[in-house]
Amino acid sequence: MEPKQIIESIKAERPNIRTLYFVGCGASSSEQYPAQYFMDCNARVLRTGFYTANEFNYATPAALDETAIVIACSLGGNTPETVAAAKLAREKGAKVISVTHDGNSPLAKNGDYVIVHGFEASYAAKLEKMTNILMLAVEILNQYEGYEHYDDMVKGAANIYSAIENAVSYVAPSARKFAEEYKDAPVIYVMSSGATQKVAYSFSICLLMEMQWINSGSFHDGEFFHGPFEIVDKDVPFLLFMNEGRTRAMDSRALDFLNRFGAKTTVVDAKDYGLSSYVPGSVAEYFNPMLITGIVRVYAEQLAILRNHPLSQRRYMWKLEY
Repeated sequence: MEPKQIIESIKAERPNIRTLYFVGCGASSSEQYPAQYFMDCNARVLRTGFYTANEFNYATPAALDETAIVIACSLGGNTPETVAAAKLAREKGAKVISVTHDGNSPLAKNGDYVIVHGFEASYAAKLEKMTNILMLAVEILNQYEGYEHYDDMVKGAANIYSAIENAVSYVAPSARKFAEEYKDAPVIYVMSSGATQKVAYSFSICLLMEMQWINSGSFHDGEFFHGPFEIVDKDVPFLLFMNEGRTRAMDSRALDFLNRFGAKTTVVDAKDYGLSSYVPGSVAEYFNPMLITGIVRVYAEQLAILRNHPLSQRRYMWKLEY
């Protein structure tokens, strides 16, 4: 089912929904953050919660009941903590929407509704998960409260995949340059703001730490000047994701400081890839994460090639009991 149909079905049965929870782990959790950010910016009555799955299981929110919707996300649909969270949510009476690449997975079987997204076919397909979850939030807000830019969000969701495919078609030289310059870096710091802040987080913990075994740290660039900027020095490696929209001023302030002290800085800027030519300006900020994620996936692939370290290589994950 499509997001609009799912929320119409839930609303017909439960017109008194009050809470929306986003639950997942790792990259799948981070890919829910644009939807959380959207709700934080626009919801007046509905409240939201953003949980890593096991915290949701161990420190279950009191508002998890029949007035809640839980969006549970896992690429393969078999992340044990997320499957347990979906099961718990249903036991508490909440409506569960499972978002996964495998419609026959344990997560799918523990959802009241299931969205099965693509992944392998293209770079754009890898962003179906993030976009579908954002549009679930848009539908919840519009159907329960109303949202003045609803049509612009629908247009943005329809066009963002073309924006991603266009961007990745010519990003390889920039990605190769990044890989050549950073392949031997002992640590890489990653930062951004707004809807894209968890893209920085997931690139750090998943693409760099998990998939490349490179030490990394990530932080919101609004927090950069409240601690992390003390490690800035000449040639310290940074990766900055710049947004189109209201939080861009924070990105620019961070960039100015990095340049001032000669840090080794690579910038991925949504404006450079024409985001606003695909997405209405009124809602462009919510689609920065999709475009930037598609682009930096190519960066990670080039890094893996030059380091002779496939993105699929692991030491511990899926190999040990942990």
